[in-house]
Amino acid sequence: MRTNRSGRQSKGVTFISQIYSGKPDAVWEDHGDRLRLLVPKEFSFAENMKYLSRSSNECLLRTSDQLLYKAIPLKSGEISVVEISADGSDALMVRFLGGTAPSRKQNREAVVCYVRDWFDLDTDLRPFYELAKGDALLREAVNSFYGLRNIGIPDLFEAMAWGIIGQQINLAFAYTLKRRLVERFGRSVDCEGERYLVFPSARDIADLTVQDLEEVRMTRKKSEYLLDTARLIASGELTKEGLQAAGGIMEAEKQLVSIRGIGPWTANYVLMRCLRMPDAFPVDDVGLHNAVKHVLGMDRKPAKKELLAWAEGWKKWESYATFYLWRVLY
Repeated sequence: MRTNRSGRQSKGVTFISQIYSGKPDAVWEDHGDRLRLLVPKEFSFAENMKYLSRSSNECLLRTSDQLLYKAIPLKSGEISVVEISADGSDALMVRFLGGTAPSRKQNREAVVCYVRDWFDLDTDLRPFYELAKGDALLREAVNSFYGLRNIGIPDLFEAMAWGIIGQQINLAFAYTLKRRLVERFGRSVDCEGERYLVFPSARDIADLTVQDLEEVRMTRKKSEYLLDTARLIASGELTKEGLQAAGGIMEAEKQLVSIRGIGPWTANYVLMRCLRMPDAFPVDDVGLHNAVKHVLGMDRKPAKKELLAWAEGWKKWESYATFYLWRVLY
């Protein structure tokens, strides 16, 4: 039977409407081995695929001809391997591969939540696009990459680990370090002739030592920061829910920077990519500085006070402004 938005049933697939974050457009259909997720008008799968395809050394997903493949770990311990594609302009199709479709409804809903969070589908971008029309720094980026979302990192440990790994090194080497960490300490699943990797959990890392991490060739300090963070999350002392309930961006940032090895840049990166705080702003980010220099044709990188002045017009949209400016560089 099929249930429409009014609650009546009609013949066809099961139609389940879930309201995430109070957004009525968060609707999905369950087709057994496929899930169909409705997306906002301000979403372009093609633009998001371009972003996700930017590194050939990305180990946690692969792309091919507008098809996206990823292993999604669930709290139950299951791993679902999915193929994601556009289904017209108003939906994504999530197809389970190799018999990895969860049988329990709550786990299928967890896959929906993961994909919606990953693509930030519950954020209404219309106010941001309206703001960007009159902004000299953002106008061209928004026109060029319309429909791009702030691609997230739903898992807190993965987000923090990626922030730690990326400190003071170029992006290419950061991907290499991530691959080494995932291949050595993460999980994997073989599905339809391909091997899919899953980022190690905080518990996977918490019991390791600096010596255990030597073979991935991170610096000793980064190894210590990674271990400290893993132990805080594995013990339940640091949680995504706790940061979300902190009371706002300043309080959440304060919690994060109290952790050894987590400075303002890493904290704001995590708040932006994992916690989805719209006013998270990694103002000291080198990529952001280079993007502004490029857009404005400057012969030098902007000073921090200049960036803060420009960002006055981005209130509550600093994270999206940053993400779109980063995109200019890829």
